[in-house]
Amino acid sequence: MSEKFKYRSVLAPYMEMLVKTKEAAGQSAMRMKWILKEFDDFAESMGLTDPQITQEFIMRWRNTRINDCDNTLYYKWSVWSQLTQLMCRCGCTCHVPKLPRQPQSSFVPYIFTEDQIGKIFDALDSLRLYDIRMGTGMFSFPALFRLLYATGVRISEALSIRNEDVHLGEQYILLRKTKNKHERMVPVSDSLKLVLETYLSYRSRIPVDGLDAPDHVFFVKADGTEILQGSVYSNFRKILKKCGIPFQGDHHGPRVHDLRHTFAVHALVKMSRAGKDLYTALPILSAILGHTSLSATEQYVRLTVSMFPELEAQCSPVCAFVYPKLSRYDD
Repeated sequence: MSEKFKYRSVLAPYMEMLVKTKEAAGQSAMRMKWILKEFDDFAESMGLTDPQITQEFIMRWRNTRINDCDNTLYYKWSVWSQLTQLMCRCGCTCHVPKLPRQPQSSFVPYIFTEDQIGKIFDALDSLRLYDIRMGTGMFSFPALFRLLYATGVRISEALSIRNEDVHLGEQYILLRKTKNKHERMVPVSDSLKLVLETYLSYRSRIPVDGLDAPDHVFFVKADGTEILQGSVYSNFRKILKKCGIPFQGDHHGPRVHDLRHTFAVHALVKMSRAGKDLYTALPILSAILGHTSLSATEQYVRLTVSMFPELEAQCSPVCAFVYPKLSRYDD
């Protein structure tokens, strides 16, 4: 356990045990670590001396969380529940809080039109440097953003790609550093293959030693160093402004991550128009996106139908499975 997450209260042994259990299951525990640190600090401030958690103790903690949104609170209640259940199994007397009703997300991703995607690519191709700045990732942006749209990978996943992960001959990319900690392969289309080959031909001209090494990052700045996510976000907003696409802000986008959502919707539209059975295609899309369950991918079916009503006939078998209708049952 790093010094940042060094728990110091009487609850520390149980918190460390909970984190190790989650990590042993192959899950990311980073968010849980931060929440447990909050619990640990609160336990210390309250002077807790016995490894017991009462309902009164938890309610006192709750009264301090006046600025947490419903989704954040729900996740923290879940961590409290997991921690107290573990402590009960270890012989401690604890109150296990009941989880509140899970908040329903009203978030709707921004889906770019095909015309907007075309404008974004044209704007990327027209980028020019007007002074010597070796610390810019502008050199890689045309290929990077095409990869995001053509594969649906997350920006963190794209920037973590190493040279050894790119297999253009076999037309796939291996993603090692993913959100769900599970490696996956994403296919590379013929057009994307050409884009990446062109990018590599220009990248090879950069006079930096080790740039072609297997473990070197694939997307680089002009000086051969890795690109930071913050630079991608800020430049993407400039591209949107150049294309006349308004940036709404306040989590309403358009965001870089919306290229991933757009890939999913456009892929479903393309498969539907080609006469593909979306019910059987859904698991394939789920695997490419790296979802751990179909439920995370199913939302794109409803989103696709709402945006393209003419596809409802092809999507109806899937929608019936995802959103079944209730019928009266007479015994």
